[in-house]
Amino acid sequence: MSASPEAELPPLTPASHHNGLLEVFRRHYLLRLLVHSTVQSRYQGTFLGWAWSYLQPAVRFCMYYFIFQVFIGRGGEPGSARYVENFAVHLVAGMIAVHFFTETFNGGTRSLVSNRSLIVKLAMPRELFPVATMLVALWHTIPMIVIISGISLLLGWVPDPTGIAAGLLGFGILIALGLALALVFSVANVFFRDFSKVVQTLTQFTTFSVPMIYPFTFVEIRFGEFAQYYLLNPLAEAVLLVQRCFWTGTTEDPAATAARHLPDDLFQRGGVMLGISVALLVVAQIVFTRLERRIPERL
Repeated sequence: MSASPEAELPPLTPASHHNGLLEVFRRHYLLRLLVHSTVQSRYQGTFLGWAWSYLQPAVRFCMYYFIFQVFIGRGGEPGSARYVENFAVHLVAGMIAVHFFTETFNGGTRSLVSNRSLIVKLAMPRELFPVATMLVALWHTIPMIVIISGISLLLGWVPDPTGIAAGLLGFGILIALGLALALVFSVANVFFRDFSKVVQTLTQFTTFSVPMIYPFTFVEIRFGEFAQYYLLNPLAEAVLLVQRCFWTGTTEDPAATAARHLPDDLFQRGGVMLGISVALLVVAQIVFTRLERRIPERL
């Protein structure tokens, strides 16, 4: 006797059943829709539209160049121990990394609360919102990368495989670490809204905790052998890798600049930091999964 039609049906699963971040990218159409709507809303009603994404970073670079390199000579005098060639490029390369991370961390922390209406009404992976925030931050970082690439080319930069690998490794650290923190703090912010303020306060220190407005050489001069502990900060490592990608190639002697201003084991440390960031992302996913069932009721 043949089995009944009901017996052939697969077992029912909850509408919100998913496999964490894997399910987010499996439902890429939802992710693409959310990213597109977020980007569109930012420039809605403006005359220049998407051009603002290029205009604002260009103006910011010109401002930093004039203030730090022309007006106060932040790069130091040529030949001095504190001289930093093309300091404006050094600064903006670090700024790109810091901007991407802080936008991912800050926006990701607020993402669940900001999209409470969608979370309460629709069954979808809740990791979708921190991931979308990270992709939006990456989308707005692209114009900054285009601008610094153009300026670097004018200054003699020639892209090399080692530099490109350094940039990719740096952004790999930023993506994994930023997303890990965004997952944990986004769900924490659902339970206690103070966490968004805590994150805003923490990210204010990011600019000063990485070699952006000062080179890593200054840390070595000031702290000597204790400078190695400074590099335990994954963000500092990521900034140095992005600077290796763009800034060193604009100097007169890139090899000498890298030997003077960058740690010798830059790539080894970068690989370790990437591994740690990925491990933190796995832990963040576990924490998020355990707490996400309580998200709708707390929203």
